[in-house]
Amino acid sequence: MSEPMIVRGSCHHDCPDTCVWDVTVSDGRAVKLRGNVEHPTTKGVLCPKVNHFLDRVYHPARLLTPLRRVGPKGEARFEPVSWDEALAEISLRFSTLSEEVGGESILQFSFDGTQGVIQKGIMADRFFNAIGASDIHRHLCGTTAWLGASDVSGQPFGFDPEDLVKARTIILWGTNTYLTNRHLWPVIEQARADGALVIVIDPVRTSTAERADEFLQLQPGTDTALVLAMIQVLDRDGLIDRDWIQANTSGWDELLASARAMSLDRAEQITGLSAERISWLADTYVSRRPAAIRMLVGPEHRQHGRDIMRAVAMLPAVTGAWRDSGGGLARSTQVYFETALNYPAPPDPPRRTFNMARLGEILTDRELAPAVAALVVHNSNPAVIVPEQNRIIEGLEREDLFTVVIEQFMTDTARYADIVLPTTTQIEHLDLGIAWGHLNLALNQPAIEPVGDTRPNTEIFRGLAAVMGFHDPALQADDEMLIRELLDSDHEWLEGITYDRLVQETWVRLNVAPGTRPYVDTGPQTDDGRLQLGALEFRAGDETPEGASDLAARFPLVLMTRKQHVKFLNANYAQFGEHLPQEGEPLLQIHPEDAKARGLRAGDRVDVFNDRGRLTLGIEFTDEVLPGVVAVPFGWHHRHTPQGRAVNALTNPAVPADGHGSAAYHETLVEVVLKG
Repeated sequence: MSEPMIVRGSCHHDCPDTCVWDVTVSDGRAVKLRGNVEHPTTKGVLCPKVNHFLDRVYHPARLLTPLRRVGPKGEARFEPVSWDEALAEISLRFSTLSEEVGGESILQFSFDGTQGVIQKGIMADRFFNAIGASDIHRHLCGTTAWLGASDVSGQPFGFDPEDLVKARTIILWGTNTYLTNRHLWPVIEQARADGALVIVIDPVRTSTAERADEFLQLQPGTDTALVLAMIQVLDRDGLIDRDWIQANTSGWDELLASARAMSLDRAEQITGLSAERISWLADTYVSRRPAAIRMLVGPEHRQHGRDIMRAVAMLPAVTGAWRDSGGGLARSTQVYFETALNYPAPPDPPRRTFNMARLGEILTDRELAPAVAALVVHNSNPAVIVPEQNRIIEGLEREDLFTVVIEQFMTDTARYADIVLPTTTQIEHLDLGIAWGHLNLALNQPAIEPVGDTRPNTEIFRGLAAVMGFHDPALQADDEMLIRELLDSDHEWLEGITYDRLVQETWVRLNVAPGTRPYVDTGPQTDDGRLQLGALEFRAGDETPEGASDLAARFPLVLMTRKQHVKFLNANYAQFGEHLPQEGEPLLQIHPEDAKARGLRAGDRVDVFNDRGRLTLGIEFTDEVLPGVVAVPFGWHHRHTPQGRAVNALTNPAVPADGHGSAAYHETLVEVVLKG
């Protein structure tokens, strides 16, 4: 028996915290996984999901060999095959399609199943670039917020979230920090101990709202109206720093005209917040400095979500909150890594690309030229996470669609695959971890050999490239070489950060000076070097009570899909029975007034439905949601409802008119009736 050893790695999940962990290995088997106590963010603490990560690695349902479909699509009837057989079949189908129809008939679909830069998609992208396959805009989450903030500042840099400890006003805007960003919460608690006021703005009373000093529960999607009303109050009360605005912004006069057009009476009607409450918020924000806003992606999932992000990003520009270290907007730090690392250039010519929120439409549209004839899914479970679920299933059921899914488990998407390829977990492969909640770069070193006959994503695509006869050396670069290429950058934030250093230290902070004030210490990356304001308008989405009165007459309730799980992360972990007892079952949350109006009682089961789909669920009466609003938690899988569908069978696939940005998940109208 060999002496146990500890191997350091980093968490790959779609979470701001990107924790570093220590894996204890004995005789080639991982026997313990714990948070690293020295890491400045992790500090020895992992979340309830990742604390049990080894259960995932060694789970009896883990896919350990390639599979070929032998039954109807959706029944998950497969036979094991060798890697040689699987890759040969894929190669033959892809080669035939490329020759007869064109590479664009093959669609690559991937998302944030891993945040590790290497396994996420670098080698996959090289492979699909070589084929000339179609691609997707990965806009389901984050892009709309990115674009809205960039409209103001050119690039959406926020201050280091660790600097929140310096703030005296902290507004958590549409983000459930306590649950979904748990390593930042102690920073906020320390700021509060030092005198900070913690304010939550959210249409739902979340676990974070329960812990706030002040909670403002506004009507869903009305954030832009609230911002305009706040600016009007600041103007009315003489709290505008016009010297700052004149020196650092463009478009103030147009914004002021927009704000003055939003009377407090109208703002009350739109947001549901009283004029007194709005005035208090505006006065508090400007008078208690440093004033920080923490906003991530929650409010973006609307047809006009970009307006919301742009509006909120204007507040520190108008008030000059950026002047204070710990003031301004603390949003995703991912832009720091993407600016500094040497990412591959986009393909030239560009590939045909679709918005991923329209997957159902893409798979069922036979008028596309060429139509999608093959689909490869990696790092994603679109049958659960994408809107218009029933239409996606219709597409996946096509007998003439050749589908390959690269997965660790038999997901709702993998059930429809023709070939399933088993991939490694995070402790079985090399990767580079970036973060969107701090500034530490981390190396994930493999702690154990791949379990069973699994392979890393990168090795799978290297293998496919070899079988298809692609001879470009870039398609055979190993994972260490890929990391070295990313770090081969002359950007000052990466100076002195090398692969060899990461091997020794595991994590290194980017060379961003502590306390850096974006847009003050460094100017905005806009054409005139100023923060951009300009006209701003509150616009109701097409599927809201205000924007669709006829539809609202049939479906009068606004559906929100909450992230409220302790044991799930997005669509991860809901497949594990061990995680289900704490989560119970998927429930529809409904306000007691709406329940009473529908004759509902505790213990009833209800149908929640619209023209897209129908789900049967239990109910929970709660004032966490406002009257007229219902909520269903996101992340449950198809098998958890009688219809064999999840909440995205109902959600709105609408995207912004320019095609760039998130789907309008939270602008979905439904009705609820007692299950007959």
